[in-house]
Amino acid sequence: MRKGINYWSFPGGMEGKLDIKAAATEAKRLGYEGMEICLFGSGALSIDMDESDLARVRRVLDSAGIQAASVATDLMWTYPLSSSDPGVREKGKSVVRHMLRTASALGATSILVIPGAVESLFLAEPEVVPYEVAMARADEAIRELAVEAERNRVAIGVENVWNKLFLSPLEARDFVDRIGSEYVGWFFDIGNILLTGFPEQWINILGKRLKKVHAKDFRRSIGTIDGFVDLLEGDVNWPAVMKALRQVGYDDFVIAEMVPQYQHAVEVRAANASLALDQIFAM
Repeated sequence: MRKGINYWSFPGGMEGKLDIKAAATEAKRLGYEGMEICLFGSGALSIDMDESDLARVRRVLDSAGIQAASVATDLMWTYPLSSSDPGVREKGKSVVRHMLRTASALGATSILVIPGAVESLFLAEPEVVPYEVAMARADEAIRELAVEAERNRVAIGVENVWNKLFLSPLEARDFVDRIGSEYVGWFFDIGNILLTGFPEQWINILGKRLKKVHAKDFRRSIGTIDGFVDLLEGDVNWPAVMKALRQVGYDDFVIAEMVPQYQHAVEVRAANASLALDQIFAM
């Protein structure tokens, strides 16, 4: 397995203000092999970067000795694939297409896709979509986008998030199998599952469908977004998780996603996560 870090984890990353060269250089210094590239609506890491912009970012990563571990964006919350507005859904699909193009140009093998939501906890006034409707819209969108993923040779990794959708690993497994493309799988977030399940069980059930893995930790006793803590400081059974990952043959990036709600100051999050991942990989 390979050690990765999310661009958002660095100071200024959440706002898209951190220079990509500075982020890549720091990631390498801290011992990471890859970085998850995060795209924004505007700025230096815009969702609609042109070919010259993408070539520049690729040169920066290559020069730093850092691989693009994956590509992500928070725009999927703004344009959910489950929206009742067809225009919003189409915009969401457009975002995914841009992510696939970006990942291909940067050498990343997968992207992170939020499949929509029954209800989003991250919006002030979220739309509530009937479960079966949200699932059908996710199915329709990902099935359509799988063609684009195959064309770019970049996998769509559907992520388990707090969206009140895909509440069972069996449901997640069957969704991937129903799409039936080797370029559609699961972007598994270890910490996100703690509220409703056990990550090692999900890993064993998803198996070869795993495209990428996010490393986060969480305290069940808190039970809200404030329950996310630094790696090794929560309730994840890391020895069981590592055993499961090895059993299913996962050997890709494990990407630390240390976003602002974590305990420690942003200046030390990425460094702490690197040291923690070293301990976790040794389990």
